[in-house]
Amino acid sequence: MTESKKFSRIIYHILVCGFGFVMVYPLLWMVMSSFKETNTIFTTAGQLIPEKFVLDNYITGWKGFGKVGFGTFFKNSFFISVVATIGTVLSSSLVAYGFARTKFPGRRILFVAMLLSMMLPAQVLMIPQYLWYQKLGWVGTYLPLIVPYYFATQGFFVYLIMNFIDGIPRELDEAAKIDGCSFYGTFGRIIFPLIVPALITSSIFSFMWRWDDFLSALLYVNESIKYPVSLALKLFCDPGSSSDYGAMFAMATLSVLPAIVIFICLQRYLVEGISTSGLKG
Repeated sequence: MTESKKFSRIIYHILVCGFGFVMVYPLLWMVMSSFKETNTIFTTAGQLIPEKFVLDNYITGWKGFGKVGFGTFFKNSFFISVVATIGTVLSSSLVAYGFARTKFPGRRILFVAMLLSMMLPAQVLMIPQYLWYQKLGWVGTYLPLIVPYYFATQGFFVYLIMNFIDGIPRELDEAAKIDGCSFYGTFGRIIFPLIVPALITSSIFSFMWRWDDFLSALLYVNESIKYPVSLALKLFCDPGSSSDYGAMFAMATLSVLPAIVIFICLQRYLVEGISTSGLKG
């Protein structure tokens, strides 16, 4: 029986590792191709490890386009992602607190509307949003990429944080009220510190989504100096002339690093229980 269990575990781990390698192979191929000479990337596509490692692609890619270095594009992406994430976390936590701790007329209707907004494809709202932002004079700026997230427009994060708040005993709210805390004081002094794991989880997803957002930047940003990384990468591909795939893969590799580093550093918060940490506090 023991030998059978060992054999089953070995087969299981072999299958999992093999499936994992298949899933991550395109990423590995991109990273390795960034160290190949541009003219040999597709002629040696079946060869994962380069015969000769070169750094020319990183040097060429970092120079950017039209006297705009690729570092500028990274700064733009960091600015958009960080500022939009702060707005998402703050607004979503406030709305989630309202849904979780208050009863008011129309609460269920608003909650259902929020859930329906999660199921609505973003492409449905693309045209009316663009016309609205054009009337406001926001097209060509970062405002359409940042301001909407300060109004809890992403129901996923509201729903996520609300579930964390529901797991916090209401006795803590009552104790805070007895000590003289107002409704907002209870949120700031009691609830907000206890939902830090949920806030960090929301921050991770929000940052990744904003960092990878290509379509919104394509619609609203029309100056190359304001391009984020997701939009700047397409400049390496020119259908009318030759495309520098080596430099594109090199900069794409660098663009993946921030999300990977953030995930590695903060991954423990993805599984941390809010109820347990709340009771410990």
